[in-house]
Amino acid sequence: MSVQAPQKRLTAPEISARKGGSPIVALTSYHAHTAAIADKYVDFLLVGDSLGMVMHGFESTLPVPLDLMIMHGRAVMRGAKRSLVVVDMPFGSYEESPAQAFRNAARVTKETECGAIKLEGGRRMAETIRFLADRGVPVMAHIGLTPQSINTFGGFKTQGRTRDQWAAIEEDARVVAEAGAFAVVLEAIAEPLAAKITKDLPIPTIGIGASAACDGQILVMEDMLGLSPRVPKFVREFGEVGKAIEKAIKSYADEVKARNFPAAANTYEMKD
Repeated sequence: MSVQAPQKRLTAPEISARKGGSPIVALTSYHAHTAAIADKYVDFLLVGDSLGMVMHGFESTLPVPLDLMIMHGRAVMRGAKRSLVVVDMPFGSYEESPAQAFRNAARVTKETECGAIKLEGGRRMAETIRFLADRGVPVMAHIGLTPQSINTFGGFKTQGRTRDQWAAIEEDARVVAEAGAFAVVLEAIAEPLAAKITKDLPIPTIGIGASAACDGQILVMEDMLGLSPRVPKFVREFGEVGKAIEKAIKSYADEVKARNFPAAANTYEMKD
């Protein structure tokens, strides 16, 4: 009897080695079923703190607690078998000190068994990134528009529109790479600047609202499926899932109101 070898999951070093190679495909995911579907096609899945807005109705990512990230991280790990799973560190779980960041990142890694964590911030987080990387925690950095700092930015605004903003953002990118991040998300960064950063950095850049020259792209799954009520201008909707769900629910409601119920309870069985 032959024994099938378990499927090998992609790792952070393998993603990092894709610099300058075939584009890295990524999506957010928050639950097991969508993770299982996306797992066939993506290189990594991000359990983003965007789940606070997309799934829980918050106005920003700021209210998301660590326990919620862990719960969704565990769900995604149960669904995904091949892709690297990266879990966001939520606001307040890592900024205080490198020791706080390691304590919480270790908890996330232990309780979800994810392959990496992501945190926001450039130069100000360099010491923390180095502290984590030196202790065996793969870190994906995130610069440009960092949603956890939305109150500082004053809204979701493109970064690097003018040349005088470029130096600081380029420095953020250089420093997180030197600190040991295996990849960096560039969010809402003007196209020519994102392209320049991608060319200059030794690690992959993952764009969201950035340049097509980035080494990969990530989108919020619900945005690209047409399920989110508010979608950023740069997102192309690849589906109309929201409309399909509404149509299905309306059809169901109409049938129930017409007393056109499903078959009798004694015929209950699962479809193949």
